[in-house]
Amino acid sequence: MKILVLNCGSSSIKYQFYSLADNRILAKGIVEKIGMKGSFLKHEKESGQKVMFKGEILDHNIGIEYILGVLSSSKHGCISSLDEINAVGHRVVHGGEQFSESVLITEEVIQVLEKFVELAPLHNPPNLKGIYALKSLVPGIPQVAVFDTAFHHTMPPHAFMYAIPYALYKKYAIRRYGFHGTSHRYVSSRACEILNVGPNRQKLLPVI
Repeated sequence: MKILVLNCGSSSIKYQFYSLADNRILAKGIVEKIGMKGSFLKHEKESGQKVMFKGEILDHNIGIEYILGVLSSSKHGCISSLDEINAVGHRVVHGGEQFSESVLITEEVIQVLEKFVELAPLHNPPNLKGIYALKSLVPGIPQVAVFDTAFHHTMPPHAFMYAIPYALYKKYAIRRYGFHGTSHRYVSSRACEILNVGPNRQKLLPVI
């Protein structure tokens, strides 16, 4: 299975392309300065060779189109057809109180994520742009949302509640959510591996 992973920011798109069968990173790179002068795509092959493509990248849709084009190009790519991409994973910053784990993206999930834009107005909109772009460019391909907030969903109410009127929490979902959960999950699990301890009963404070 080959999976494309995207991290869409307001003016950039980071990507890595994995082969899960043999645990290889086939390619990785970044699109920068989306919607600005001097936009470019920097691509790194599995061999470590790096190439750069400069062009007018006006939006995320064009940026992802560039990425797909490079991945499938005969000179710099690692696949012969976009059909070789089996799934796409998206880093999504905010999953609100609803998403406690990664989910397959459906129309219903997209509608919920659009409601969470007000919880992460700088991050969720570009995350959604990446999802919209893949729906348009490679229709039918499975897409999965991986939430930064999911790792922290085990926080009890006394830990996530702020000292504000309860009505504000109920109306506007104002609470502590916790972020960078994907990094915290990896750092925590890797630390347990190194220390040779079980992850379930450890009290760790990852520093990232």
